[in-house]
Amino acid sequence: MKQDPQETSNDGAIVICPDGPILVRGEFEIVTPSGAAVPRTRKTVALCRCGASAIKPYCDGTHKLIGFRTEFPATPGTKQAT
Repeated sequence: MKQDPQETSNDGAIVICPDGPILVRGEFEIVTPSGAAVPRTRKTVALCRCGASAIKPYCDGTHKLIGFRTEFPATPGTKQAT
């Protein structure tokens, strides 16, 4: 049965943005290392990966200012550039 595109879905997704944050979409709970829930008011949030955000765990765009860069692992069977 085909789902109506207008129907809301509880499916979630985690998207790793090159040189940027991790986007979390959907119904996920974000918790601190001690297990306390982190306040969340939106269905899609951007989590900091660079460590320089002033609003951790959320991204504030600082990664652009500091030139944060990420590298993805090489695909199995291919050589990684050196």
